Amino acid sequence: MLDQKFERGFPQERLERFSEPKIKKDDKGFYIMTLSENVKVYIEDFYVFLEELWDRVRSRLEDTDRKLSDTDSTLEETTSFYRSQRIIFNILLRTIKSFYTDGSNLGVIMSPWCFGTVVLEKVEVYREKLSRGEIDGDDAGDYPYYVAKYIEETYRKTLLDTFCFPPKAFAMRWQYSELLKRYGKTLTNVSASLQSVLLMIKNYTS
Repeated sequence: MLDQKFERGFPQERLERFSEPKIKKDDKGFYIMTLSENVKVYIEDFYVFLEELWDRVRSRLEDTDRKLSDTDSTLEETTSFYRSQRIIFNILLRTIKSFYTDGSNLGVIMSPWCFGTVVLEKVEVYREKLSRGEIDGDDAGDYPYYVAKYIEETYRKTLLDTFCFPPKAFAMRWQYSELLKRYGKTLTNVSASLQSVLLMIKNYTS
C-alpha cells in the first residue's frame, strides 16, 4: 500500500481469481506483456517499483518544502527553483497514485522506463500550460515565468535522478497516452458488443 491507505488496483488475491487472458503466470508470479513494448512485466515488481518510488519522492518533496520555507521570499529565482521542483514531485506523486490504484485498466502496468516517459510527458504538458498562462494557483507562486524556466531547465535531470535512471531511459517516447485511450476504447467497444448480443439473446428467448 501507499502510505497505508492507497491499495493496489490488482492485488494478489484479485489476480488469483481474475479471468483475464492478458494476465499470465509462471514460476515467478503473475505478469502481462505490455501494450507498447510487448515485454514481460511482473505485476508484483511493478507495484514494488511504485511503492519504493513513492517513498523516495515523498522524502525529496519534504526536503524541498523545508528549503522553500527557509528561503527568503524576496529571492525570486531561488524560491522559483524550489517551486519548480515541488511541481515536478507533485506531478510524479499524482501519477504514481493514479497508476497504483487503477484496477480497471491493465494498460497502466508497464516497465519502469515507460512509466518514466509518462511522467516526463505530464511535466512537459504542465510546463507548456504554465508558459501560456493557462494555470492559476499557488504552485507557481508570484513568479510563474521563473518557475516555468526552471522546470524547462531541470525536469529531465530531476526525473532521471529520482527514478535512478541512466540518461538513455528517456531516449524513446512510448506515447502511452494514446495507447491507453486506444485500449480503453477497445474495451468499450467489446463491452457494447457483448451487451448487444445479450440483448438479442434475451429478446429471442422471451
